[in-house]
Amino acid sequence: MADAITPRTTDYAQWYLDVIKAAKMADYSPVRGCMVIRPNGYALWENMQREMDRMFKDTGHENAYFPLFIPQSFLAKEAEHVDGFAKECAVVTHSRLKVTEDGLIPDPESKLDENLIVRPTSETIIWNQYRDWIQSHRDLPILINQWANVVRWEMRTRLFLRTMEFLWQEGHTAHATAEEAIEETERMLDVYATFAEEFMAIPVVRGLKTPSERFAGAVETYCIEAMMQDGKALQAGTSHFLGQNFAKAFDVQFQTKDNTLEYVWATSWGTSTRMIGALIMTHSDDKGLVLPPRLAPTQAVIVPIYRTDEERVAVLERANDLAAALKAAGLRVKVDAREAFRPGWKFAEYEAQGVPLRLALGPRDVANGTVELARRDTGEKSSVSQDGLPETCAALLETIQASLFQTALDRREALTTVVDDYDTFKRLLDEKGGFFAMHWDGTAETEARVKEETKATIRCIPLGQAEEDGIDPVSGQPSKGRVLYAKAY
Repeated sequence: MADAITPRTTDYAQWYLDVIKAAKMADYSPVRGCMVIRPNGYALWENMQREMDRMFKDTGHENAYFPLFIPQSFLAKEAEHVDGFAKECAVVTHSRLKVTEDGLIPDPESKLDENLIVRPTSETIIWNQYRDWIQSHRDLPILINQWANVVRWEMRTRLFLRTMEFLWQEGHTAHATAEEAIEETERMLDVYATFAEEFMAIPVVRGLKTPSERFAGAVETYCIEAMMQDGKALQAGTSHFLGQNFAKAFDVQFQTKDNTLEYVWATSWGTSTRMIGALIMTHSDDKGLVLPPRLAPTQAVIVPIYRTDEERVAVLERANDLAAALKAAGLRVKVDAREAFRPGWKFAEYEAQGVPLRLALGPRDVANGTVELARRDTGEKSSVSQDGLPETCAALLETIQASLFQTALDRREALTTVVDDYDTFKRLLDEKGGFFAMHWDGTAETEARVKEETKATIRCIPLGQAEEDGIDPVSGQPSKGRVLYAKAY
């Protein structure tokens, strides 16, 4: 199984795709740039979705659903928004096909009165709806999230990281004051960061995007940035303070407590299946996928080992008893009793699929009351007692979760460099990559120059850092603080 995986040091991009294939996470679709998410990949997304959905609801949000199709005129109402998405939009122009001698064509008589956009994001259609829902301060806040698919017509695609159609959640909230909206924006950023660190075991940097990197139509964009094993950054989630831009575009006003009319204040925030790509590239190795236990669809697999029918009966009975005890303790476990595959093949399969714990059970284990326990992250094996096995496994899963986070944190720290010289920055960027904390003069010109010359971008302005006077090594102009530069996915 692992022989089919290209080593990371040989070709990191191919390694990533090989891991996805070996773990049976996704396949390419017949439609260029789209993907089929296989059961292993979708089960992981379901677990991510379940935990994030719980966190959203714990902060007062409700789920709703809005249409896939957006009237083209809606997108044109907010100037920055349409500029940001115009080149990525899929457009529906006709409502049916017609069979001709030359084959299927759009029926000329079915041309739509107005083109429809397949949603790249839902701000416009949601704010058109909010206009009908909001009249008074009593109608606020509105805290809505939707789980959906979106389409952005990307030219260069890669499974999970960037596809033309992808799954995500998008929160859209409406507030009476700017302060409430900003508080919401920051709250949801913290939710994303907590999820990334506590469930995905990925340490992230919270920060603000520069004006040139903001979401189209936002006043401020907050983000969480993660560092991958190859020294490239990945944006894992964004939360946007939209000000009153969309409320003004769609004329969404409310009567205040003082009986005056004011435009509503807005936020939006989202994460997508690209987080699966982040998880793969943060934790996996040359043997395949490595999953953090809190999200793994299967946390432990029991592989029975036997030769005779008599042994088979005894081993399977004990395996099922152990599985029942583990499930009763809240663990996600399965027994692989398939007859067509040898134990060694199963070991390699579950290794490639990233199952955190593998339990091998043979006749001798049944007789001795033991089981062989193997960790996916380190490969360590040990013989443990069947007595108290649920507690043993639960504790070990938490150890693995913490170990994965610490390994990723240590890597990020090793790949974070404070630099005050532009030539040094360029050299180290090519040699090892990573985050570079460097002074920035605050101008778009300097930001664009670095991107043009090095392909590195300002990933974020870290939140909570102290103001620090310095000199931008690129322009030689004064700077009030450092930003994080990196090459990124």
